Amino acid sequence: MKTSLTGLILIVDDTPTNLDVISETLSDAGFDVAIATSGERALQQLERRSADLILLDVMMPGMNGFETCQHLKTNPKTCDIPVIFMTALSDADSKVQALEIGAVDYITKPFQEKEVLARVKTHLQLRRLTQSLENQVAEKTAQLQASQIQIIQTEKMSALGQLVAGVAHEINNPVGFINGNLSHAEEYIKDILHLLGLYQQHYSQPVAEIQEQLDEIDLDYLREDLPKLIESMQTGIDRIRDISISLRTFSRSDSDRPVLFNIHEGINSTILILKHRLRSNDTRPAIAIIKEYGDLPQIECYAGQLNQVFMNLLANAIDALDELNQSQNTQNINTNLNQIIIKTELTNENESAVVRIQDTGIGMTHEVKNRIFKHSFTTKEVGKGTGLGLAIAYSIVVDKHLGTLEVNSNIGQGTEFVITIPIQAATI
Repeated sequence: MKTSLTGLILIVDDTPTNLDVISETLSDAGFDVAIATSGERALQQLERRSADLILLDVMMPGMNGFETCQHLKTNPKTCDIPVIFMTALSDADSKVQALEIGAVDYITKPFQEKEVLARVKTHLQLRRLTQSLENQVAEKTAQLQASQIQIIQTEKMSALGQLVAGVAHEINNPVGFINGNLSHAEEYIKDILHLLGLYQQHYSQPVAEIQEQLDEIDLDYLREDLPKLIESMQTGIDRIRDISISLRTFSRSDSDRPVLFNIHEGINSTILILKHRLRSNDTRPAIAIIKEYGDLPQIECYAGQLNQVFMNLLANAIDALDELNQSQNTQNINTNLNQIIIKTELTNENESAVVRIQDTGIGMTHEVKNRIFKHSFTTKEVGKGTGLGLAIAYSIVVDKHLGTLEVNSNIGQGTEFVITIPIQAATI
């Protein structure tokens, strides 16, 4: 049984004698050979099975060799297959024409077996080298893109962390000052109101000027509303402090190795930062966040980077809901609620934490789903998306944490991203 040296060589010639001679020569040399008696049949065969090299006769009835070669070079499936013309034409113009339309070489009839074998081996070797070079270029390009993503992600997190930490620090100073004095102000106001009550009790008939002022300021209303105002101010201060804490949690500076982290705190801090985008607007009602948190232990991870993953996925979910609401007037998409559902749980082996972020948005096609984590791929309008967000998220989860990031989606049925992170950091 013969072993193919390089794959398949397709011989295209309308003369049976030529086919027999060349196919026998190549077969005896260990090549895998297929034949076609016309240009049309060659194109049909190549649709079913590709070839590594084509020996193509020029003078054929119907579609001649030049026309066949032109069809091959315009088809993405066959354009890279090297073509060697077989011709009895010895004039320079024919040879130049053959090379101009994409042939790599030509063999002059009548054939010399050694010449045929030498040219076939040479061009097959060149094809293998070209394919190897293309694979190396693709591999190096992928490595370069991965490095680019990592650099962008690192610089982005560093800049964002410094910015957010600086904002949180600047907020803390005035908030601390106000909070420290607000309790004293509340006590002072109580004392003043109590004193006013004593005055009213013992001097129930004030002079006309004081009575006019009491009527103008509505002392009874002021006495009732002022404590509520102080309480509202305290609530506002507490709210600002919560935001500051969330900013510090979100912008945690990652050390050179994983640290213990509460995933739920990271998700909550991210939601708080995105809260302004969840409110109702002119095109849609408010987006409800539904949390179904499981009992998770702290996990070893790069907390700041993981928070960035939550930020990207939640921001995309909000974008999907915005897009859905804008398209509802023109597209028949079934949805009743604007929701983002966040579920956390442990895997059955209790070795990994699972975070599911699901929206009731517009969903995505199978084609988009297959490309969603690719570098520079985006479905957003020019200027609204770089195609790096999900690629960076994938790199953080898969490459940095040795976890998994998967997507489940169908048009009109929303999208679910599933993150799986090992509880204990693996050696990377």
